[in-house]
Amino acid sequence: MDGTTNGRIKCTLANWTGIAYKIPRTELDKCKGREDLSQSGVYFLFGTSDLTGDNVVYIGQAGVRKNGEGLLNRLIEHKRNPDKDYWTEAVVFTTSNNSFGPTEISYLENRFYGLAVEANRYVVQNGNDPSPGHITEEKECELEEFIDYAKIIMGALGHKIFEPLTHKPVAAATTESDPVEEPMLYLRRKSRKSGQVIEANCKRTNEGFVVLQGSHIETIDSESIPPGIKDRRQKAKIENGILQEDILFRSPSYAAAFVIGGHVNGLTEWKTKDGVSLKEIESREED
Repeated sequence: MDGTTNGRIKCTLANWTGIAYKIPRTELDKCKGREDLSQSGVYFLFGTSDLTGDNVVYIGQAGVRKNGEGLLNRLIEHKRNPDKDYWTEAVVFTTSNNSFGPTEISYLENRFYGLAVEANRYVVQNGNDPSPGHITEEKECELEEFIDYAKIIMGALGHKIFEPLTHKPVAAATTESDPVEEPMLYLRRKSRKSGQVIEANCKRTNEGFVVLQGSHIETIDSESIPPGIKDRRQKAKIENGILQEDILFRSPSYAAAFVIGGHVNGLTEWKTKDGVSLKEIESREED
């Protein structure tokens, strides 16, 4: 809308009544007078925590008020709220035919909140679980279709808030066109520092390498540990040496360093259950 990639963006899709806007916090005033932003809808406030560096999001709904103001007015209120000064941009969803009422936006807010919490990509700042309200089966089907389109838009706008780090395999008949399931990668060694057996599982994805929840992590850092990995280990949810969350790394060596608490070559340390190293897997893929 402003001729720049980091300015305001309006999104629509063919055969979809939805409209989405990506609006930097500093550009809210430029949106005044846009009729569709005075309607009801659902919004996301995206930012980064200064304390932890984590991606954070607040998910809310905005209904039309007596003064005629809806989404945009709600965003301006958040901009003035010192308790929500972390956000730098908003993504809002409404419709081209102004079809959202209180029931619809309550359902969408609840579903978007649940999907974001389940994906665990962002720290969701909502204090309470939004109420889903009461809707008919027909309306639920309609809104679930809206959500499917919204997921596409949100990903295209750069926020993978609804995408889990790893996808659970679906039990179904496969065809030649189906993608090949990535093999599980394992790292197992006995630690000389703690005397514990370190056993971790990892999945390779198109974003990098995900060390999986339940992995046994070395609790003592080596002097050779990269500073960035030491920081990640301090912030991670680890209880009694067991990782309590999935964590994404861009390289296999950093994923392995996180597990053992020191410098290591991830290409040789990560192996399949048959003992095939990641280095061998990647060499075969190049042939």
